[in-house]
Amino acid sequence: QVQLVESGGGLVQAGGSLRLSCAASGRTFSAYYMAWFRQAPGKEREFVGVISGSGRSINYAYSMNDRFTISRDNAKNMVYLQMNSLKIEDTAVYYCAAGPRIATVRYEYDYWGQGTQVTVSS
Repeated sequence: QVQLVESGGGLVQAGGSLRLSCAASGRTFSAYYMAWFRQAPGKEREFVGVISGSGRSINYAYSMNDRFTISRDNAKNMVYLQMNSLKIEDTAVYYCAAGPRIATVRYEYDYWGQGTQVTVSS
């Protein structure tokens, strides 16, 4: 069982940066692939990126790989999403998720946080 809690969301102006954090419980954190998804109002939940248990392998959605960076600290049971050059269209609830394999679809992930709101203003 893994419990996930996101933090770090908020209101930021376009062009700004935010770093989201996801704190995980459980002794087997390093065994999980950790992903970030986001969901804008009225839209489907969208894959952002995923990092392997060791942190050596990272995959991003094509549209985000030049502005977003995922990292993890297994000693602290934390995963992070650094977001730079934010755009209004990045406004969404951001979720972290844990799963047993690399995947870009939500049903592959077993555990989810409650989400943190990111709002980008003009």
